[in-house]
Amino acid sequence: MNNIPSVDLADFLSDDSKRKKKFVNEIGKAYEEIGFVSLKNHFLSDQLVEELYKEVKSFFELPLETKRKYEIEGLGGQRGYISFGKEHAKGKKEGDLKEFWHFGQEPTPDAELIEEYPKNVQIEELKDFNHTGMEAYRMLEKTGIYVLRALALYIGLDEHYFDHWVSNGNSILRPIHYPPLKEEPQGAERAGAHGDINLITLLMGASTGGLQVLRKDGQWIDAIPKEDELVINVGDMLERLTNNKLRSTIHKVINPPKEDWDKPRYSIPFFMHPRSEMSLNCLEECISEENPKHYEDITAGEFLHQRLVEIGLIKK
Repeated sequence: MNNIPSVDLADFLSDDSKRKKKFVNEIGKAYEEIGFVSLKNHFLSDQLVEELYKEVKSFFELPLETKRKYEIEGLGGQRGYISFGKEHAKGKKEGDLKEFWHFGQEPTPDAELIEEYPKNVQIEELKDFNHTGMEAYRMLEKTGIYVLRALALYIGLDEHYFDHWVSNGNSILRPIHYPPLKEEPQGAERAGAHGDINLITLLMGASTGGLQVLRKDGQWIDAIPKEDELVINVGDMLERLTNNKLRSTIHKVINPPKEDWDKPRYSIPFFMHPRSEMSLNCLEECISEENPKHYEDITAGEFLHQRLVEIGLIKK
């Protein structure tokens, strides 16, 4: 396997039970083997993707002092602007070569949340930035819910097991800008090797290559989706919940060759998080004599806090 498997959400959405089952088996097996797929026929339109990239590029082109107005202390980087080099991979001291923005959940009136999410930060300079970002957020959230329904069936749960937890969940949309490189990075990469914290991540096609995935045999392979596909991978929360049945694969964004140092890179991942009170205790369906329980009991909120400290966004 030299690239990640491709799956078609139209199979799962069809009225044909064989096609639906085919999708469930394809995505489940891919997530057991490599933890990544590329997905076609999702809910994001080409026009919305184009509009979002236009808004994102316009924001990152603003002067640094303007962007810094939107870097809000005390939020652990959960909303607004996060400046260059602030985040690092777990266990690494060098900051990643990127700056980014966070859109968060805007819950529905009937959400009945036990926590209060921070408000999204509003950009004054770009009138369509927030609206376009949240429109993409909703379409990615909708896509993610269907992927999790397929995984629930694969695991042996009720198809709608995840619906309550991720509807109005603590998900994050993160437009990222990797600026051109001006000098040889000293041990730093655009994004150091890491696993994602959340249940699943949905990644809109990046403006240039660079995403690599670690195969079981220790080889790094390029993750190259087709233009209209999303890359979707398992995060650490789902790996933990499924007692290592579904794999959260280590991945990274490598630095470009020297002749491409002058090119910026943009990418937009959607980190699908559940409500903080969701239990991540290993599912009974995933525990057996051959695969005993690997993790202590924990909630999604406790796990998220622990990891935000480890990657430098929350100070101890």
